[in-house]
Amino acid sequence: MYDCTFRVLFWGLFMGVCRAEENAVLCEMLGSPEVPLLTKKGDITIGGNFTLHFLKLVFTLFRINLREFRFAKTMIFAIEEINNSSTLLPNISVGYKIFDSCGSTLPSTRAVMGLINGQERTAEKTCSSHSSVHVIIGASESSSTIVMLQICGTFQIPVISHFATCACLSNRKDYPSFFRTIPSDYYQSRALAKLVKYFGWTWVGAVRSDNDYGNNGMATFITAASQEGVCVEYSEAISRTDSSEEVARVIEVIRSGSARVLIAFLAQGEMDILLEEALKQNLTGLQWVGSESWITASHLATKRYSGILTGSLGFTIRKAKIAGLREFLLQVNPSQDPQNNVLREFWETVFGCSFQSRLPGQIQCSGSEKLEDINNPFTDVSQLRISNNVYKAVYAVAHAMHNLLNCGQSPKAINQSCIWKDHLEPKKIVKHLQDVNFTLQSGERVYFDENGDPSATYELVNWQKNQAGDIIFVAVGSYDASLPNERQLAMNGINITWVSESQMPLSVCSESCPPGFRQAAIKGKPICCFSCIACAAGEISNSAVCLPCPLECWSNEDRSHCVPKVIEFLSFGETMGGLLAAFSLFGASLTLAVSCVFFRFRHTPLVKASNSELSFLLLFSLTLCFLCSLTFIGQPTEWSCMLRHTAFGASFALCMSCILAKTITVVIAFKATRPAKTVPQCSAALQRTSVLSCTLLQLLICVLWLIFAPPFPYKNTVHATEKIILECNLGSPLGFWAVLGYIGLLSLLCFILAFLSRKLPDNFNEAKFITFSMLIFCAVWVTFIPAYVSSPGKFTVAVEIFAILASSFGLFFSIFAPKLTLGYRIFDSCPSIPLSIRASLNLMNRYESGAGSCNKLSNVHAVIGETTSTSTIGIARTMGPFHIPVVSVGGMHALCTHKLPEMQ
Repeated sequence: MYDCTFRVLFWGLFMGVCRAEENAVLCEMLGSPEVPLLTKKGDITIGGNFTLHFLKLVFTLFRINLREFRFAKTMIFAIEEINNSSTLLPNISVGYKIFDSCGSTLPSTRAVMGLINGQERTAEKTCSSHSSVHVIIGASESSSTIVMLQICGTFQIPVISHFATCACLSNRKDYPSFFRTIPSDYYQSRALAKLVKYFGWTWVGAVRSDNDYGNNGMATFITAASQEGVCVEYSEAISRTDSSEEVARVIEVIRSGSARVLIAFLAQGEMDILLEEALKQNLTGLQWVGSESWITASHLATKRYSGILTGSLGFTIRKAKIAGLREFLLQVNPSQDPQNNVLREFWETVFGCSFQSRLPGQIQCSGSEKLEDINNPFTDVSQLRISNNVYKAVYAVAHAMHNLLNCGQSPKAINQSCIWKDHLEPKKIVKHLQDVNFTLQSGERVYFDENGDPSATYELVNWQKNQAGDIIFVAVGSYDASLPNERQLAMNGINITWVSESQMPLSVCSESCPPGFRQAAIKGKPICCFSCIACAAGEISNSAVCLPCPLECWSNEDRSHCVPKVIEFLSFGETMGGLLAAFSLFGASLTLAVSCVFFRFRHTPLVKASNSELSFLLLFSLTLCFLCSLTFIGQPTEWSCMLRHTAFGASFALCMSCILAKTITVVIAFKATRPAKTVPQCSAALQRTSVLSCTLLQLLICVLWLIFAPPFPYKNTVHATEKIILECNLGSPLGFWAVLGYIGLLSLLCFILAFLSRKLPDNFNEAKFITFSMLIFCAVWVTFIPAYVSSPGKFTVAVEIFAILASSFGLFFSIFAPKLTLGYRIFDSCPSIPLSIRASLNLMNRYESGAGSCNKLSNVHAVIGETTSTSTIGIARTMGPFHIPVVSVGGMHALCTHKLPEMQ
């Protein structure tokens, strides 16, 4: 649409009326040609298009813009430097034509038409005359630049902008002949998004210029801000041609918003209008974040706006120093060209005087005033940023032309002169501009990327007050788009002045969630507005989301940090572990004590009758059973895990084997019809073989278990999420249950055999004790299985230890406790000698249960005798051969005592 409109306009103005006169074709321009404000002839002509005035309303202009006038003079300064150079374009003169775009599209159109057409009204012979300029520098605004490109693009005339930052201009397809010395707003907008995120401002307001610069820049900012988690409460647009009511409405929106940070993506013209209205409505207390266009505008850094803009932040290109520029600027005087209206207007604006006839209250300009005494945006060269862009653009053109004209490259060239060409094709100029790569005297490197853009590096400036109370621009950080994402924005450590001058403002829709809480979106509101919900156990929050702690960590009480989980295992230091260890040692000690008693009385009938060899082996295995429970206490290690289960299996297998051997011996002994028949069946060798075989089979199971799938230490984090349970993984559950099942099989055999032996003679009661002990043993381990499976954590180990101790104590007390108690047998002697002898025989008779022979062992250890002498003598004579002591409770004749030494 725009392209067609401007092409028709161009052809209408430029081509004019073509009429045939005899053999020639004459093209005549319609209307008056545009006259440049500043001009100089040269072999090469560079066009300039600057916003020397701002268009307020349709037909009203502001007074001259001193900052833009400095840009124009910087361009002239650079051209003069090149003309005086002996190395750059040595025999070529460079001229210029500078027009005023007025910061609007229509004046920009007229300016570019004037740059292309020149002042000639006719073109002879053909209507294809070349442009009057080779390259155009400008404009200062994106919209004006786009208008220029839509016309210049038809003829591929290269345009280099010093201040047009719209990201849309990087499109090489639409703008193949465009270059610029200022980075694209694509990078500035992303830098602004990173900046507000860096300071935690997640709720901001936005105002922009209603043109290509503001609309494109703000669109990029909003996209980048959303990626950074920043929300825009409102986004308003204004234009310098808007009515005062519209501007007042925008200020009211800003005032009523809850955001305390305002992103102002405004060109200078809109910024001036907005600030005037903000002063009227006393809009203060906002943290301004500005774009490149106005953030270093010195005409805004005055006390008039200090109450509003102090503490402002924004990105700008790095400042530079241009040697000799200030002296050149101070030489500007209307006397240089008395007929130049721009110079006269500039002088009148700077000194507040007039060259016209003296008017009441008006100072007459003499022309002898000195610029050295003035400090304004024109003379201030302390912040040369955009002026340096103009300077670089001029030198880029010079280097491109230098290469195009083969300066110093021809063998016939004299004094490094250039080979002049009558016609310089725009395409070739564009190509050589794309290839320029040089370094200025300041050390700055100048080049263009494939899109015609320079490298994107910025300074972060802060509006601070010096000791005199004047606002200065202080660099407090930097942004470099070429660095990795996390290193692009960097602060230099200089203190920042805020709008409140005391502390950084807070601009959020919702306060950050406290530790242990996460953000929850509120329906119908932006993501920056949220409520806070507590994190679950085992999670911590970073104020936005809840994050699970690593597997070996757990959240602290306020769920702000992950701390190592409590490691749990059954230790000797805790009460339960200490009690179990004490019972284990007590059982082992008790078993050793009984072993010592048995060893002390190993020659007594009782010990011999109990099959002393199996009894001692049983006591040894019970001691191991008690002690093996100790291996289950303490921190599990690789060796302790393997030892605890193998020691448990082997100890109980040995114990059950001994009991099984004793039970089999009893059954075989009492089932024999004759005593001689028991001799081979009750042999000690057979008993040892059976015990060893049963135990070795268990050891074989354990060895296979350890070889193929041994137990190992394991950190259990599944059963209890808030702690780590150190336990021994069985490795192979089959191996564990095989060991346990084998012990159960032995105990079941013992129980069955002992149960079958329950009706043996009453004077042999050990089978009953074995039966009772097996009932206890089986009851304990049958109960152990569900308790073991359902017990949590360290209680699983405690249940297994309890089962070991309970079954061990059951076996010990059931089998050995009866042997350690005092028993008695009472018989009636009637009293008579025959009956006394019979009672004595009944007291002594006992059937052996082992030892391989039928040794005559007494069933009693002592006899308390009769009260009559006759009966006592009969008992004493019966017991005498067996050396069984008899204690008489009646009177006994001394002679009898003498003859019967066993009597007491």
